Amino acid sequence: MKRNLVRIIGIMLLLALAVTPIFAQGQQDEVSDAVTATMATDIGGLGDKSFNDSAYAGLVKANAELGVEINVVESKEFTDYVPNLSGLAEDGSDVVFAVGYLMDSAVKEVAANYPDHWFAGIDIGTYGEAPSNFIGVQYNEHEAGYLAGIVAGMMTKEYAGNSPKLNDENVVGVVLGMLVPAVEKFEVGFIQGVHYVNPTCEVLSIVVDSFTDSAKGKEAALSMIEKGADIVFQAAGGAGIGAIQACSESGVFAIGVDDDQNGVAPATVLTSATKGVAQSVYLIVESVVNGTAEGGDVVYGINEDAVGLASFSQHDSIVPQAVKDEVAKAIADIKAGKRVIETSRAAIGR
Repeated sequence: MKRNLVRIIGIMLLLALAVTPIFAQGQQDEVSDAVTATMATDIGGLGDKSFNDSAYAGLVKANAELGVEINVVESKEFTDYVPNLSGLAEDGSDVVFAVGYLMDSAVKEVAANYPDHWFAGIDIGTYGEAPSNFIGVQYNEHEAGYLAGIVAGMMTKEYAGNSPKLNDENVVGVVLGMLVPAVEKFEVGFIQGVHYVNPTCEVLSIVVDSFTDSAKGKEAALSMIEKGADIVFQAAGGAGIGAIQACSESGVFAIGVDDDQNGVAPATVLTSATKGVAQSVYLIVESVVNGTAEGGDVVYGINEDAVGLASFSQHDSIVPQAVKDEVAKAIADIKAGKRVIETSRAAIGR
């Protein structure tokens, strides 16, 4: 009896030892099968409270909801783009995001060198020629800028008495980082929105040639404020934080960009022209996880509820219903194809 019991226990131990490596291998396979999604920032880096932060938020969401592994590398110089993107691919990333138009040539070069990996460019299109493993992600920024322009154009003139931050000069401004397509669309849409509701309003515009130099952004905004601007829209990344600071110190309103930037200066940021960078990053990662990713261009706009206007937050009470109704009508008209918004300076004679 004892001899049989010993024999049974011995057989069970042998079976356990045989199964353990198989189980461990199964666990290893599960880990190795996990999708990895990464991004390389542009030189603005994380902490820009704009599109770099938004893109990273999309990765964080993908990590939480899809279980993907994520990583981010910050670029300090333009020369970092190719090695950063290449390094992420070499480390086994299934999809690598390049954030910002300035990374256009770099991400396409690297995508061609690593055809077994997906690459996606935020604010970068294929422009008719790109590797088949590249996904160009663009937005109708002109639509969001247009909505912000309606608010600025109406508030600066018709409702100047609603807040001590507004004057009767009928001047607004826009601070631009660099005149890349996405930024130009924001500006051009903003100008058209202002002039749709306020044809005589003067719209000042300055390009500071930087997405990182907050001092330049601040200087540009101050020069506009000195000329009478009581609302300044910024589309300048990290440099735009300086523009918001100038508005805060000068006691006028600012309009943020990309994300709801009210948190940057709650008493100053009236609203923000937003685009859903985080959600688009998440959707692309999801397509890679599901095996449905396709190369080519994808464009997000008002029709996809991917660009728009942030809430007025604590300023809601000073924004008349007439302004909110005008914004709502513009959204409905754009979705119905009744209102066409130009996308270039040349088209509006700027």
